[in-house]
Amino acid sequence: MATFDDLQVRRPELARSYLALLDAQPGRPLAMFAARRIGKTHFLDHDLTPAAVQHRLLPVYADLWNHKASPLEAINHALEEALDDLNVPKSRVARLGKTPVKKIGLIGASLDLGDAPARRALPTVPQLRLDALVMRLVDAAERPVLLMLDEVQTLGEAEGGDSAIAALRAVLHKRRDALKSVFTGSSQEGLARMFSTAGAPMYQFAQLLDFPPLGDEYLQLLVDHFGSIHPGKILPLEALRKLYVRIGHKPGLLKDVVKGMSAEGETDVEVGVNQFLATQGTIWNALLQPLDAFDRAVLVVIARGLPPLGRETLEQLGQLGTGPATVAKVRSAIDRLLRINLVSRMANAPIAVDDPLLAEYLRKHQGPG
Repeated sequence: MATFDDLQVRRPELARSYLALLDAQPGRPLAMFAARRIGKTHFLDHDLTPAAVQHRLLPVYADLWNHKASPLEAINHALEEALDDLNVPKSRVARLGKTPVKKIGLIGASLDLGDAPARRALPTVPQLRLDALVMRLVDAAERPVLLMLDEVQTLGEAEGGDSAIAALRAVLHKRRDALKSVFTGSSQEGLARMFSTAGAPMYQFAQLLDFPPLGDEYLQLLVDHFGSIHPGKILPLEALRKLYVRIGHKPGLLKDVVKGMSAEGETDVEVGVNQFLATQGTIWNALLQPLDAFDRAVLVVIARGLPPLGRETLEQLGQLGTGPATVAKVRSAIDRLLRINLVSRMANAPIAVDDPLLAEYLRKHQGPG
């Protein structure tokens, strides 16, 4: 029986439109921005990858978020795995077919052919290795490569990031007939720093796109599945739509709320949200526990929509007993919250708690410090 987790919306037309853009501008990548948990990675895996295969491209995916210390090596690792998949087939018969024959029997005698000529080793310097891997992969696949880099702003945040970004740009330009690329990013500030800062290696190199969130087609799937589980009960689409906007168009988060409602047979969306907040509270408290009192207080201030560097806010923070609340001290706290992804910063918008429901929980259940 299908579950809520089985519900998926496929967007092949959007994938094909992105591939058409790449065809129209060889060597220039697409950089898709959307907040975290909007569905970018799901789109790359379930929509863009199969569309790329149909388009006679070899898709290669690399998640840079989980390799923040060495994102360029993460890209190289993804390329190496793809090359291994081509050169070392998984089936035993295919492996035997790839094994070089060294001796051939000739009426009781044998002729030793020796080892086949081997290509020189790949460079060890990551920047040079990237270029060599791309060309070996293209040669082995006999088709262009589509390189999909998730959370590409991580490149700019790593030590030596400018060098890594410059190397990536050089390879994309040099191999523009053989290599296409799509980037995703959840940090609008990070993407702007990479692609819109004059003098930066990627300045105006990529085409920046706002990745569109799922619409009513996803909400209707939730409504229909809820009705199939609870005959005679109707989950109101309009209330669900308002909640979806309220939580920042995050399909996974919305699904979690609806799953909790389904467990209770609840159709009142606001009641469902409150139940979710109560259930999730224990998890959030454990998440916040490692933070010191000052960082937690800054997080609550941000959740309440107060300017964290405002004079009145600084006075309030200074009453916590943790010493004077200076602008530098608050900025350091914000940097720590950004690093652990509790808050996010958008262009032309105040800093905000990354999870809108966590922000609601903080406003309801957390004091000023």
